[in-house]
Amino acid sequence: MTLSKVKASVSITNVVASVTLNQPLDLNSIVKAFPRVEYKPQQFPGAVFKLKKPKTAHLIFRTGKMVSVGAKSERQTKRAVMRVIQTLKENSILIFGRSTIEVMNIVASARLGGQVDVEKAVYVLERTMYEPEQFPDLIYRMNEPKVVILIFTTGELVITSAKTEEEVYQATAKLQRKLEEEKLISYR
Repeated sequence: MTLSKVKASVSITNVVASVTLNQPLDLNSIVKAFPRVEYKPQQFPGAVFKLKKPKTAHLIFRTGKMVSVGAKSERQTKRAVMRVIQTLKENSILIFGRSTIEVMNIVASARLGGQVDVEKAVYVLERTMYEPEQFPDLIYRMNEPKVVILIFTTGELVITSAKTEEEVYQATAKLQRKLEEEKLISYR
């Protein structure tokens, strides 16, 4: 099979974003307004605000910083964060000014549709780690885009450290091309 006939299937599984609200927050007031918010300062300094749709969790800190996890796209992350902020405002939690949202890490999985010879790939790909006694799959640190890819012999991948969804797709396509050029992947 040629590259044009084989296209990897990619699925974003988690987007982690950092949010700055540019003001301190009173977490006790948030807990009073939202009894379902988890806040145990003796165990963790942040409050956990969960949404059902989209299914996400938002760690809110006194400093006005938030961490959003669980979204399946950058767009969904932004919508979820804005929903949390709007919900806080609607319940008398004063938030002034604009917030900034920065994607810190995108985690994705992909299927290349063929078997990968990871034992040979370790010698062809640069910046790899392969110790089958400790972890059975190849860890590949790609330079451009700057991501980390776990490569399984089954042709499945886990991509981490991407900052945009586009980086996930670029990295997957680039890796697939390289594996095909070096005859390190066989399609059934």
